[in-house]
Amino acid sequence: MVRKVAYQGEPGANSNIACLQMFPDMEPVPCPSFEDAFEVVKSGEADLAMIPIENSIAGRVADIHVLLPESGLQIVGEHFLRIRFHLLGIPGSTLEQAQEVHSHVHALGQCRKLIRSMGLKPVVAGDTAGSAREVRDWNDASKVSLAPPLAAQMYGLDVLAEDVEDDATNTTRFVALSRERRQHTRDELPGPVITSFVFRVRNVPSALYKALGGFATNGVNMTRLESYMVGNEFAATTFMADVEGHPSDTPVRLALEELEFFTDEVRVLGVYAAAPYRSLGFTDSGNPATTSAGTPKTTLSL
Repeated sequence: MVRKVAYQGEPGANSNIACLQMFPDMEPVPCPSFEDAFEVVKSGEADLAMIPIENSIAGRVADIHVLLPESGLQIVGEHFLRIRFHLLGIPGSTLEQAQEVHSHVHALGQCRKLIRSMGLKPVVAGDTAGSAREVRDWNDASKVSLAPPLAAQMYGLDVLAEDVEDDATNTTRFVALSRERRQHTRDELPGPVITSFVFRVRNVPSALYKALGGFATNGVNMTRLESYMVGNEFAATTFMADVEGHPSDTPVRLALEELEFFTDEVRVLGVYAAAPYRSLGFTDSGNPATTSAGTPKTTLSL
């Protein structure tokens, strides 16, 4: 039986591309919302979910900081996707015929130079790939879509212009989520590891400073720290963080022990292999850079 990976969006979306890159042997399953993607994993209809968590330009993906900790799923891997947008039109159309450009609000914002230079009217759509589908269905040469390259293949559209994003470094980080709650040992994850967790500081002076002190004194690199309020409370703040290292590594273990002294809750969301992008970045083609040994692969323990 073919294993499945769920994602939010329509076929051809960036999340679809991330699934194909990280899990080429799994069947991508499109879902209308993040909650739907979580649910199909929890129900067993899919084995994993591939969810965007942050973007190098737009920052935190909306609602994920609330949905992810409450999903009951565990992070088992990560993937970095270089975001590319092509300008797509119906077969036989030309750039000169284009008047309206349709796409997700972030895509429109990340391709402002092209839109302005061509004098196009931006129209917000719910999804990048969805806008490509709509352009196909409208069959109107005056309407074009800003969408990932895969969407052109999915919906039979012509590529009128390639890689039109303003910033070629635009990158989205995705995490793979599983029902499995077992934390993999250091022997199972021998290379660079990321530990993701949430914690809630106590409502006392200098709480965050004290809570983070253990990571500094133990030399643990914190690569991400996001704050958000819980419910309608303004007295305490919850943080989502990523650090380099396994909880069994002495520096990380000591830092987490110290963190517990100054927090009401510490909950590990996942311990997983660091993606090659963290140390190698992308080549000009948008793929992870290679070493003399070839293209590195992310270890995913399931």
